[in-house]
Amino acid sequence: MSEFATTAPYYAAYRPGIPSEAVDLLTEAVTGKQHRVLLDLGSGTGQVPLALHRAVTEIDVVERDADMLAQADKALAGLPVTVRLHNTSAEQFTPPPGWQADLVTICRAFHWMDQPAVLSLLEGCTTTDATVVVMGDGSLWTARSPWTDDLRALIQEYTGAERRAGKDKKYAAHGRPYREILAESAFAQVEEHAIPVERPWSTDQVIGYLYSTSFAARPLFGDQVEEFERRARALLNEHAAHGGLVENAVFSVLLARRS
Repeated sequence: MSEFATTAPYYAAYRPGIPSEAVDLLTEAVTGKQHRVLLDLGSGTGQVPLALHRAVTEIDVVERDADMLAQADKALAGLPVTVRLHNTSAEQFTPPPGWQADLVTICRAFHWMDQPAVLSLLEGCTTTDATVVVMGDGSLWTARSPWTDDLRALIQEYTGAERRAGKDKKYAAHGRPYREILAESAFAQVEEHAIPVERPWSTDQVIGYLYSTSFAARPLFGDQVEEFERRARALLNEHAAHGGLVENAVFSVLLARRS
């Protein structure tokens, strides 16, 4: 079972998009090219290609979860560019003969991948001046503030102290900085940008977001899900009344190119 089983509708509705500053950086990476092919790996519900479609001429979406890919199909339908959907993992993506990407994006998904294998695959299916982008921010699990700390503690009452990665797995954190991993690949020239983000939330948005995650999806709570939601709403409403629900995050963008 996927780490994100049951989460796709919540993911499409409640996951924060990428900052406009990140869109500008990625647009600049392909500016001036006549033919601009975007490959988005671990696409989820298609947030990145939707944000970048004006900057490219073709989009290839790779997502192993069929429900997520169906949401991406809905989001990207009708765009004035060629869109191809691939229901497979990043590691198993097989590009057509002669196909090459100019821009590769991996947003909030690199930690789920066999990173050396994916980077090796990209070496053979990207243009010589392609940009590989690894980007993302934390989550409400990793955020540190009074309201997110209390929320995390409540989740742990039901799912255990260790962060979950779906119903039957524990989350395995990657200890090495992504910059180091990229530097050992063919895309060793790495440029890093840190974009501060202040993100206000409502109680409804937080609940929807939690159900989009692998650490707080509805199946993890079993028959206690309604009780959990009732307690979470009370906690969030209390914090909202005393200072609000604001997340201060940093959205990291790593632009990697061949040396």
